[in-house]
Amino acid sequence: MNWISSLEDKIKEKTAVVGIVGLGYVGLPLAVSFSKIFKVIGYNNHKEKVKMLQSGRSYIEDVKDEDINLETFRPTDDYYELEKCDFIIIAVPTPLRQDKSPDLSYIENAAETVGKILKKGHFVILKSTTYPGTTEDFMAPILEETSQLKVAEDFGLAYSPERVDPGNKEYNIENTANVVGGLTPEFTRICRMLFEDVTGTIIEVKDCKTAEAVKMIENIFRNVNIALVNELSLIFEKMDIDVWESIEAAKTKPYGFMPFYPGPGVGGHCIPLDPYYLSYRAKHFGIIPRFIETAGEINDFMPIHTVNLAKKGLQKMDKRLRGSRILLLGIAYKSNISDTRESPAKNIIEELKEAGASIKVYDPHSECIHTRYGSFKSEENFINNLEWADCAIIITDHDEFLENSAIINLIKKRELIVVDTRNALKLSKGDFDNYIKL
Repeated sequence: MNWISSLEDKIKEKTAVVGIVGLGYVGLPLAVSFSKIFKVIGYNNHKEKVKMLQSGRSYIEDVKDEDINLETFRPTDDYYELEKCDFIIIAVPTPLRQDKSPDLSYIENAAETVGKILKKGHFVILKSTTYPGTTEDFMAPILEETSQLKVAEDFGLAYSPERVDPGNKEYNIENTANVVGGLTPEFTRICRMLFEDVTGTIIEVKDCKTAEAVKMIENIFRNVNIALVNELSLIFEKMDIDVWESIEAAKTKPYGFMPFYPGPGVGGHCIPLDPYYLSYRAKHFGIIPRFIETAGEINDFMPIHTVNLAKKGLQKMDKRLRGSRILLLGIAYKSNISDTRESPAKNIIEELKEAGASIKVYDPHSECIHTRYGSFKSEENFINNLEWADCAIIITDHDEFLENSAIINLIKKRELIVVDTRNALKLSKGDFDNYIKL
């Protein structure tokens, strides 16, 4: 097919135009990386964000303003601009519905949008995290129906899982291995060619669904291991064993062990969601994924357990949860970033509100978190709010909270109950009645 040869030539000559649909935590860093090699058109239907990018300002922490090169990167909210592209990469969210079933509406909308401008010779790559079979069985028919073109005959199709870790200073798109799998072996090869000068080592797999399975494996591995240490922390708590000390000792073994750590729940766009994507898909093949679902249940329980620990600490000081002043330290889902997506802080706030507690939040990186009880904005004065609180719960191990002397002093004076879900203060378990470590 002549259009395939044309795409190969454009990649080799660096004249290919790459479109990115979705300019969020995955799409924007991807657009910036591609714009170092190719012309890039970035489409987002959020007009205000597009205006920011058009003025050279970033809204993603991992992308600095100076990274945006408007000579090679054109942000737009007009999807017709994508007609000019040779390759179109879809990087949109894949959340869960209320019943924890996959919500593919963003992929569906993106595919319909791309389908409206799709022409012979285009090559579409899905980057969104999803269950195996989505690219071929769900997205391809939408593209065909909307465009009246035939996949493989008129346009190319491939899948390449995103491997973005917000806040990671060591690994990024350009030095992390990238997996590619096409609808045909030829499409896999073209996808490899496109990414070769942009990302780290390229790993080819058999097809789209194999590439989709890679992302499921990566995040389910993390989810079940976090669930394991969360369950161990629950067991060891009853045995009066410090799980953190035990893990630190266990990780001195140079083989056969990888450390994971307990916490108040899992957050981010991948780990809390991906297991349910595969679980949903597995049931269509007659498999009940008990191990995966059990891990999800354990991790989902941890926000409730965190509230139980706060209740326990208050009771030691002859106080009740209802009417107590609770300060949450950290609302981001991981340390030293502002991202609150799926943060366990949300569920903890909601549980505390239902119990009748008065709540404030403080996060040096995040401005606000949204819950079903409304939005909670980060307070400005850390010390004043520590003194206001009856109980502080460390949700996120931001650098500002690690071995924080202001918190430790209030613990020693018995003026503050602290629930440390991240071992941020590095105090020994049982040193103080008003210090409770997960």
